[in-house]
Amino acid sequence: MKLQSPGKSTSKVEVTQISPNGIWALIKGEEFFMSFEEFPWFQNATVAQIHRVNLLHGTHLRWADLDVDLHVDSLKNLEKYPLMYIS
Repeated sequence: MKLQSPGKSTSKVEVTQISPNGIWALIKGEEFFMSFEEFPWFQNATVAQIHRVNLLHGTHLRWADLDVDLHVDSLKNLEKYPLMYIS
């Protein structure tokens, strides 16, 4: 039996790809790319750590294992959110 149309997604955030250059994530149906150059917190993370992301309040991404928090708007308007990386 084949479904006439795909079902509704139950996940509001999903990491769809990890490449040598960064991460692709699908957030509420919209795809975003986070390069390791602009988001260095993910560069040395494990695949499991990157995939364990939660969307809180519909606007806040949280990677608890990595202690990383990002607002979805910062992915849309990176120039408005200067990032600071402290190693």
